[in-house]
Amino acid sequence: MSPAAGKRLLTPPPSLIRRLAVLSCLAQCMAAAPARAETAAPAGKVQDDVGGKKLELKGVEDTIDASAAQRATMERELDSIRSDRAKLNAALMDATAKIGAADACIVDSERRLDTLTGSEEAIRRSLDGRKRAVGDVLAVLQRMGRRTPPALLVRPEDMLQAIRASMLLGAVLPEMRAETEALAGDLKELIGLRAAITDEKQKLAVERSGLDAERTRLAALVEARQKSLGEVETALAAEQKRAAALAQQAGSLKDLIARMEADSEGARKALESARKADEDREKQAALETQEQRDRIAASPFKDGARLAPAVAFVQTKARLPMPANGEILRNYGSSDGYGGAEKGLSIATRPRAVVVSPTDGWIMFAAPWRTYGQLLIVNAGDGYYIVLAGMERTDVAVGQFVLAGEPVGAMGDGQTRTASAVAIGASQPILYVEFRKDGAPIDPSPWWAKPDIKKVRG
Repeated sequence: MSPAAGKRLLTPPPSLIRRLAVLSCLAQCMAAAPARAETAAPAGKVQDDVGGKKLELKGVEDTIDASAAQRATMERELDSIRSDRAKLNAALMDATAKIGAADACIVDSERRLDTLTGSEEAIRRSLDGRKRAVGDVLAVLQRMGRRTPPALLVRPEDMLQAIRASMLLGAVLPEMRAETEALAGDLKELIGLRAAITDEKQKLAVERSGLDAERTRLAALVEARQKSLGEVETALAAEQKRAAALAQQAGSLKDLIARMEADSEGARKALESARKADEDREKQAALETQEQRDRIAASPFKDGARLAPAVAFVQTKARLPMPANGEILRNYGSSDGYGGAEKGLSIATRPRAVVVSPTDGWIMFAAPWRTYGQLLIVNAGDGYYIVLAGMERTDVAVGQFVLAGEPVGAMGDGQTRTASAVAIGASQPILYVEFRKDGAPIDPSPWWAKPDIKKVRG
């Protein structure tokens, strides 16, 4: 065997050594990049600071211009719909729908971002775990490449050593090649994941910006709605004080409803309006054909200018929207954790989520109550009541008529611990929803529109 042949047996292919060296260095650079970015001092720091301040100032100016344009647009919209109840209600529900869609997009984007971040961390851990092994192998190969193979013709006794080295390399090289390919694949995937994370963060920022804009628009529309009520706006302060006094005296929700109906002027008007609407609907139904009644029942929420429910509450089964986007943590009838059964359902919402009325009805109560946060009670007619609790803010007044899907309040950020949140042990905002018939809690599940029901967890 010639010295050249012996050298080929002992020395691994140069391409493999170069590939391992590049990949090893690349892996170390990728792993150390954040640390270097934190410790490296940029050149021309003063110039960079000045440039950064200019960009920041330009961004503030752009934001001010955009806010002014947005305010002008909203003012024009409010001027055009302020006197038209149907248009105002349509705009309210449109803004609410857009906020709900934006919330859902943000949730999906956050979940994708969490998945991508987890995948990045897994690959980084894999690279860190293999970095030492690849470095050891690379060092051995480099030493072998620098060491001149023995002259086998001068020292024949080294023949056995050369053969053994060749056999060892023959066994190791396939594994090294597989390790190299796996490392290259991981590095490529890591680069792709980082690009995907950057894109996802940009999309999330856009979605959040759009959500803030729609919340601003909704707030302006709600203010316009309340101002358009006139007499309700004037009597609101006195009615709120009266409701607070009655709430302190009430020992239960049933007692609270009874006291409001007996002692609150706004609640009495709401009760009378509900009874009158039930009577008028029965009289009107007697004059309509079965075909007309079926058509109204098929689209009970079509008329945006209605001032009373188009159909009886019992006819709205499987049609009502959920009052907020979120996940149902506890449903009606499930264990309350204290040996009893839940009288309503608890929905985990996002911070500052918009709460809508699930049904047409009159506001019977809208004020803080005990540890429930802001409490809202809607009289849906025919002895049915909807209770919404856990909100941070309500945007309606006692005696006011609201439509199904119309915004009535907003959740907080979860910092204020309501009774429902404490019972569940949740840190996020919890909206409690309860349906009552003649004072007794009932199962609300038959009323929800089927596509809107979320999977029950726990």
